[in-house]
Amino acid sequence: MLSEEDRITVNMGGTLAPTAAPGGIAGTGIAALADVSEHSQDAVKPPPPPEAPGAYKKKGEESGGVIAMINLLISDLDKEMAEAGQEEKDAQADYETMMKDSAAKRAEDSKTLSDKQSALADMQASLQKKTESKTSTTKELGATLQYIQSLHSECDWLLQYFDVRKEARASEIDALGKAKAVLSGADFSLAQMKTSKFLQRA
Repeated sequence: MLSEEDRITVNMGGTLAPTAAPGGIAGTGIAALADVSEHSQDAVKPPPPPEAPGAYKKKGEESGGVIAMINLLISDLDKEMAEAGQEEKDAQADYETMMKDSAAKRAEDSKTLSDKQSALADMQASLQKKTESKTSTTKELGATLQYIQSLHSECDWLLQYFDVRKEARASEIDALGKAKAVLSGADFSLAQMKTSKFLQRA
């Protein structure tokens, strides 16, 4: 039967002082019986008393071991709590760093998107302007080509009828020369007629 201190020591993981195993038959402490035939008149000897459980320990020593074990548990618990607190601080710091990085990344992505949208708007405006310029230039080119075609047609007509017009111009020049000569002769004859009349009057 264990005492209360021994039960506490065993429950807290401690060990008790070793005790000697009882002697006798199969460890029961009962000595072997003598042969009845040989010792019929001898009385049965009582078994030897069990050995002492060991040196006597004061209650203070046993309770001191329990307190030491409790203090050890408290120390381990404090250490685990400190480690858990440090891990929580590290996790919080990592979380805050991740949130800062995420916010910076979102701001950078937002700025990049805004810049790309602005560049897209500028390119669309430039494309619209160039499209309008191309349309105007195409119209001008069409008008120029049409004018060149008209000049080409006029040149072809001049080349085609150049000889005919040359002959006609030569004939016209000749006719004008003859008409001028006739007119010059008519004026001369008219002058002669006036002179003769003046002389007759005189």
